Amino acid sequence: MASSGALSFERTGDATVVLRLSGSWSLQGGLPSVAEVEGYVVSAPRPMGLSFDTRGLTIWDSSLLTFLSKVAEFCQQQRITMDRSGLPSGIRRLLDLAEAVPERKGARKKTAEPLLLERIGNTTIATAGSAVETLAFLGEMTVAFARLLRMKARYRASDLFLLIQECGAQALPIITLISFLVGVILAFVGAVQLKQFGGQIYVADLVGIAMMREMGAMMTAIIMAGRTGAAFAARLGTMKVTQEIDAFTAAGFSALEFLVLPRVVALALMMPLLCLYSDFVGLLGGAAIGVGMLDLSWTTYFQETTRAITLTDTFGGVFKSSVYGVLIALSGCLRGLQCGNSSSAVGDAATSAVVSGIVAIIVACGIFSVAFYVLGI
Repeated sequence: MASSGALSFERTGDATVVLRLSGSWSLQGGLPSVAEVEGYVVSAPRPMGLSFDTRGLTIWDSSLLTFLSKVAEFCQQQRITMDRSGLPSGIRRLLDLAEAVPERKGARKKTAEPLLLERIGNTTIATAGSAVETLAFLGEMTVAFARLLRMKARYRASDLFLLIQECGAQALPIITLISFLVGVILAFVGAVQLKQFGGQIYVADLVGIAMMREMGAMMTAIIMAGRTGAAFAARLGTMKVTQEIDAFTAAGFSALEFLVLPRVVALALMMPLLCLYSDFVGLLGGAAIGVGMLDLSWTTYFQETTRAITLTDTFGGVFKSSVYGVLIALSGCLRGLQCGNSSSAVGDAATSAVVSGIVAIIVACGIFSVAFYVLGI
C-alpha cells in the first residue's frame, strides 16, 4: 500500500524553494496543509521563486489539484514566481484549465456544520479503517514473531540491549516510588477498618494478596504505558515524519522487524522482572504502615505475608505483567506507525498510545479475572 502524501522543502540558494511531493496524494489519506508551505516560504530569507519535484509522487487525485491551486494563489499574492515544469503534464493542464475559467461570484459558500448522521458516518468509516489497519499490523507482527522463532528476523542486537536497559533499569526509580506508595495506601486503608475489630495482623494478608495478584502487575503496566508506550509512539512517529521508515522500506528492510519487534521483545522480557520488583517494594510499603501504625514487628508482618500469598498468586501476576508488556509495546508502536506527517501528529500519537495501552490493560485485567475465577486460581 502506498504511503500517504508527504511534503518536504529545499532551498537552492536564496532565490528558489523546491517543494518535493511524494507518496499517495488522495482524498482517503491525510495530506499536508497549505499552511506548511506558507509558513516555510515567508520565512527569512524570502524566496523569489517556487518550483516542484514530483519524482516521488505515486498516485494523485483532485486533492493534489486543490492543494496546488491554493499554492498558486498564495504565490500570486506574495509575488513569487511559480515554476510548474516539475509537475506532471496532467496536473499542469488541469491547473491551466482551472485558471482559464474565472470563478463565479458567490461560488464559494460557507462550510456548514456536518449533520449528525454525517458525523456518525465519518466516525464509523474512520473506526473501520483503524480496525483494518490494526488487524493488518497484528498479522504482520505474527509473521515477524514466527521469523524470530526461526532465527530469521533482521534486527540489531545492540538495539535490543539498549531497549532492555531503557525498559528495565531506567524505569526502576518511578516503579519504586509508585509501588511503595500503593503499598502504603492499601495498608493504611485496611488498617483503618481492621483496627476496629482487632484484626490489624490481616493488613499483611490484604497488602500481600492485592500486590501479588493485581496491583503490582497493573500499576507497573500503567506506569510503563505512560512512560515507555508513549516513548515508542513518539520515536516511531518522528521517524515517520522524517521519512526514515520509508527509507527502511526502500532499503529492503522490514520496519516491523527492525523497529517494532525489538521493542515488543524488550518490554515483554522486562515486565515480569519489574512486576516482581514492584511486588516487593509494595510489601515494604505495607510493612512500613504495619510496623509504624499497628505496632507489628517486622518478623510478624512478613511471616503473616508468607502464609497469605502462594506461588499461584505470584506466577499469576508475573504472567499478567508479561501480557501487559506486549499490549503496551504493540499499542505504542501501532500508534507511532499510524502517525501523520506533521509535528503535532507526533504528540497526538503519543497521547493515543497511552490511552490505547491503558484501555488494553484494563480489558485484559478483566478477562484474566474471569478466566482465573473459572479455572479456580
